[in-house]
Amino acid sequence: MIQFYCLQNRGSGASLLAKAAIKSHAPALYSLGVIQFNGSGGSKNDKDLRAGVALCARAAFLGHVDALRELGHCLQDGYGVRQHIAEGRRLLIRANARELASSLNALVKRKPQQQHQRRLNYQHYSFKAGSGCPLLSDFGCNVPAPEVHPVNVFSKEWFESGRGALGQGLRLCSHKGCGRPETRAHEFRRCSVCGTVNYCSRGCQALDWKLRHKAECGPIERWLEEGGNGDDGGHGGVGEMEEVVEAEHFAI
Repeated sequence: MIQFYCLQNRGSGASLLAKAAIKSHAPALYSLGVIQFNGSGGSKNDKDLRAGVALCARAAFLGHVDALRELGHCLQDGYGVRQHIAEGRRLLIRANARELASSLNALVKRKPQQQHQRRLNYQHYSFKAGSGCPLLSDFGCNVPAPEVHPVNVFSKEWFESGRGALGQGLRLCSHKGCGRPETRAHEFRRCSVCGTVNYCSRGCQALDWKLRHKAECGPIERWLEEGGNGDDGGHGGVGEMEEVVEAEHFAI
């Protein structure tokens, strides 16, 4: 990912990801899936939605939660695969359940004194204001946000520090735990309500909605008055992002 996105060495980066994917490395499979969904490094005609779905399915089978969530949205929306709303919802619930289990396991492994001080109650556990993550509120828990992968952290810091320059009109994925940049203008889908945020994937959009954007999102009219435009240059634009927002309300 660093080679592909940060150093803009697309061929080498894709080759390394492919080698890792062949060895069943789930994060590499998911990253290749996102690249296929967006046609990253090429034009919008280079998108291969079916390949993206297949890669996510393989990563999900290996236990990758983000890939499972992405696959659930694809099935729900009929994106790159025949629409199956019930199966999509089931996968999204499974992704949340895995996330819950992972978070609780992390809490159990804390030092004994930390466990004693906090006196964990799994059904009603809560953190101080601002330190929790409401992603799993449907299960009655407020757990810490999942740890961000070091590569995503590096990528985000790389571009935000100015060491890596984004081309004119290019933006980072708005999900703070992602760090993927656009490789061409309007590559990522934008929020159809406010138009001020964009995401590399449906999974990132759903996560960011729960983490922060739900409280910040405003009508698109305000964005248009400020001089924005809602055309992303092709398939996968604002209308589809709106579908993801709606799907998230009952699935996550």
